[in-house]
Amino acid sequence: MAVLLDSVLMKAKFRGCMLGTLMGDCLGAPFEGDPGSRAIVQKYFDKIDGEYTKSPIKMYTDDTAMTKSIAKCLIDKPPFDYKYLAKLFVKEYFKERRRGYGPGVTQVFNKLRSYKYEDIYKPAKEQFEGTGSYGNGGAMRISPIPLFFANNYDALIEAVVKSTEITHTHTLGVNGSILQAIAIHQGLMLHPEEKADYKVFIEKLIGKMKKFEGGEIKDIDDPSPYQSQLKRIQKLFEIEKPNEPVSDDEVVACLGNSISALHSVPTAIYCYLRAQNDIPDLKADNPFRRSIQYAISLGGDTDTIAAMTGSIAGAHYGERFVSENMKKHCEFVKEMVELADDLFKVSDLGGK
Repeated sequence: MAVLLDSVLMKAKFRGCMLGTLMGDCLGAPFEGDPGSRAIVQKYFDKIDGEYTKSPIKMYTDDTAMTKSIAKCLIDKPPFDYKYLAKLFVKEYFKERRRGYGPGVTQVFNKLRSYKYEDIYKPAKEQFEGTGSYGNGGAMRISPIPLFFANNYDALIEAVVKSTEITHTHTLGVNGSILQAIAIHQGLMLHPEEKADYKVFIEKLIGKMKKFEGGEIKDIDDPSPYQSQLKRIQKLFEIEKPNEPVSDDEVVACLGNSISALHSVPTAIYCYLRAQNDIPDLKADNPFRRSIQYAISLGGDTDTIAAMTGSIAGAHYGERFVSENMKKHCEFVKEMVELADDLFKVSDLGGK
């Protein structure tokens, strides 16, 4: 750890991370697929974060539904029971199908149930003519794992891979989950008042991703695509000048904002890092709010990119940086805090 963090502070970081996932999801969902504009998103956040007024609660999507299933699995059957997790995913889906699940994952869930969970990895392996999904559905839900295994990096990686492969088996899908989990873990180890040095943060990610990249990937010429994306993040910071900020269009063109893990996980990491400081034409003093607001302003897969951004930012800053007014506009906040607390109790940090 860069800083020795006590249990009270770490418990707040668990809450911040889980709330970041939830609130990025809830607040980003209304903008999914809509280019919108920086001004529209600014007005939206000013209203939500201003003096509280009653308005329709922002509902969570499959991002949160699957995140809470992972948290519940870790709480109920630590350190991990992957068949139990598959059953939780399926149960949650059939209980509330209208949470925005993609057609690919719903096919997996139907097969898992019809096969009676005999082989929990077979349905996902059969997806897309046997190549598996390279979407961000594994990364979007991964936040409980780097929290639970905060002091056991090898177990963290193993849990990320095995839990992701229940629905996503393509190398890009799995490695996207790994990268997102590592980013959350790095944020977790920072003091809330400390800024992450983007160079150090990215260099650590590149160094860790070298272990998982370098082999042949079907339909991809670059054997190390996530390392290449991380280097593009470095380049974006290097070319930005005080009087010539990098535009949203440049960021999207460079990193992407789609449902593929390769073109959304690095974007979320960039949003978190860039939002540590003021962003032109984005008014928000709080870096947690600023990170989610900025992620949504980039358009595309806004709920998932904002959820992933929020989970990293929340792991770094903790619950203290999460606006009470913003909480009141999101579904499942009280329950998510309870999940975070229960997760902390059974984790290798809270269990001491």
